Amino acid sequence: MKIFFRFLLVTMGSFLLATGINTFVHKAGLLPGGFTGITILLQDIFSKFFGINIPFAVFYWGLNIVPAAICFKYVGKRFTLLSIWAIVASGFFTDLLPGFNFTNDVLLCTVFGGIINGTAISLCLLAGATSGGTDFISIYVSEKTGRSIWNHIFIGNVIVLVIFGLLFGWTRALYSIIFQFASTQILNSLYKRYQKSTLLIITDKPEELVKTIRETTGHDATLFKGEGCYTGLERNMLYTVISSDTEEKLIREVKKTDPMAFVNILQTKMLKGNFIMKKQD
Repeated sequence: MKIFFRFLLVTMGSFLLATGINTFVHKAGLLPGGFTGITILLQDIFSKFFGINIPFAVFYWGLNIVPAAICFKYVGKRFTLLSIWAIVASGFFTDLLPGFNFTNDVLLCTVFGGIINGTAISLCLLAGATSGGTDFISIYVSEKTGRSIWNHIFIGNVIVLVIFGLLFGWTRALYSIIFQFASTQILNSLYKRYQKSTLLIITDKPEELVKTIRETTGHDATLFKGEGCYTGLERNMLYTVISSDTEEKLIREVKKTDPMAFVNILQTKMLKGNFIMKKQD
């Protein structure tokens, strides 16, 4: 049942990605980020300079072969197989689905196209897959280092957009940068696997909560002994760092174990040391 839900989520993400391309990207003449953008750039080059119209799927599938093979070996087999389905479905949907004429305003197409693109990619990532391309690269690096590199991917996309601007005009390229920025911000907001949260938990049940933290997140905690300044009684504080995508689930479990626990959540900007990420399956 779980794998079916993941499959359904990936399919929805692929459908949404293709709809965004056909409805907003083509309408405004934009260039998305990643291999999607490179594919559209190659299509435009072949169409403008050689008069050849090549289907989206041909370039998109070809570009993803090597990254998919690397992720299959180093990241996870089920993750890669679901991602391959996302790539195949995105290619089919983009070539087969029609676009919808919602607006002729280029700025609106840029902003809402970026939002839809980021949401589509997030759906795939939340399902334990990726829409392919630079997402494969980002997942591979993040699995190895435990750090998010979405903003680095954004810089790489800007370089592609510079090439696009030189060939097809700077107006389209500059709008495309806005598109990519909107997409990246949505992605950072919705997908938090590689973001970290620090929890400080004051509790009278430290042993039970340590077990809860381990079972819920796969991480451990450090116990500090202190004294409550108001009561003068000894208090226990647990310190733990977790992936932000498990934060809400852990808080629910903590409250079930100790309803009186006092929890302070801090956003962790940088982390040095061993932080083991659960491998994608």
